[in-house]
Amino acid sequence: MIKKGNWVVMVLLILGLSTIAFPLYMTIVIAFKQPAEMTNSIGGILSLPKSWSFANFKEAMEVTDFWRSLGNSMLITVVTVILSILLHSLMGYAVGRNKAKSKFYSFVYLFIVSGMFVPFAILMMPLAKQTAELGLANWFGVIVLYVVFYMPMNIMLYSGYLVNIPVALEEAARVDGASTWRTYWKIIFPMMKPMHATVAIITALAVWNDVMTPLVIMAGSGKNTLPLAQLNFQSQFGTNYNLAFASYLLSLIPILIFYVICQKQILNGVASGAVK
Repeated sequence: MIKKGNWVVMVLLILGLSTIAFPLYMTIVIAFKQPAEMTNSIGGILSLPKSWSFANFKEAMEVTDFWRSLGNSMLITVVTVILSILLHSLMGYAVGRNKAKSKFYSFVYLFIVSGMFVPFAILMMPLAKQTAELGLANWFGVIVLYVVFYMPMNIMLYSGYLVNIPVALEEAARVDGASTWRTYWKIIFPMMKPMHATVAIITALAVWNDVMTPLVIMAGSGKNTLPLAQLNFQSQFGTNYNLAFASYLLSLIPILIFYVICQKQILNGVASGAVK
């Protein structure tokens, strides 16, 4: 017999699942439908397509210049994730190991983390002007900004995860003659693998779906990321939801594959981070 508390949990899980499954169902159904099958009635929208055709996907790829936009998004996302893991983990280690015993590092930690509370809208115009003056109004400038934008969150995650790694390991390595630099790359960095996966997927999701930063920084460069291509596509074909949803599904596939690959490590990182 199911207990009352378990019923509550089950109902909440079903509600949570419905908020994900229903929009995904709608996206798939509309993407495979033809415009003539779209009606104003609820039943017409929710019904399955009469014939499952990939014509919408083919046309959406042509309209959005899919492969070029995909390449730009992949380049920006992959480089940002790699730089974030290398730089933010190193900074998180330096700050996390010293903030408890040094007021300076404690201040640096609080200063960096406070960056999470600064909205992008405040920085948008100054950044657009500065990147243009510095010649960074391109994909390289977007990557630099992403690495800076996600630094507060990632450093907080890395410094918190270090609690699970005993300091005794570093002390033993130091006794054996290893430098701090060697200790970090040979011992600490590999042990933070679950957190690397967590930071990778969080950063990749944010970069992959971001519209504002490329729109503001790369405007006029002629290079679009997938969200930018979809934005132009949606403004040009605002009433053709079939092509729009087909385009959304195409952009979902790469990041979904990446999430599935990193899923196990993400769960390990969350579980380890919850235990002090």
